[in-house]
Amino acid sequence: MSVTGIRKVLAAVFVGLALTLSAAAPAVAQAAPAAQAAQAAPAAAADKLKLTVAGDGAEGVTIQATHTDGRRLEQVVRLVLTATGPDGQRIGPVQLEPQPEGHGFYSSGPVLSTGTWKVTVSAPAPLQSKATATVQAKAAQSPPAPKPVAVTKPADGGGADWWPFAAAGLVLVAAAMGVAMLFGRRRTS
Repeated sequence: MSVTGIRKVLAAVFVGLALTLSAAAPAVAQAAPAAQAAQAAPAAAADKLKLTVAGDGAEGVTIQATHTDGRRLEQVVRLVLTATGPDGQRIGPVQLEPQPEGHGFYSSGPVLSTGTWKVTVSAPAPLQSKATATVQAKAAQSPPAPKPVAVTKPADGGGADWWPFAAAGLVLVAAAMGVAMLFGRRRTS
């Protein structure tokens, strides 16, 4: 193909590309307001959080905070915990800090005493939300002590059985090398 032919092909490709882009421009212009409206809807739904409150199995509380539409929480929110326990005991307000276990995960640490507690967690504006749960607090337990394991030596001397196999392997390798050397010399003479 000549240089003039290549130029004609390239010109045709560029004209086709320009026509395609100019035809798509009105569709993109019409789609832009729809995309902006779709982005505004999650922003409106993001005005509140879904707070899941549970006990941590001991004397604390865990909270998982997500947006109401299921998206995970990317920014830090200062959650506040209050609790009412057995015999009218009250705790809080306690400001909770995010934990390294994941986005939107908060933990109170050991703030409750043993018993049944009504725990309320609230988030400030602009993500204003509130959740209440009943939590059963238990005294922290330590893991059980490991059972001792008896270590015994084999009665037959323990591990000396592999030496005969290693010696036999060395003898076989040496014999194979000797045979190879003998046949190698005979061929050259």
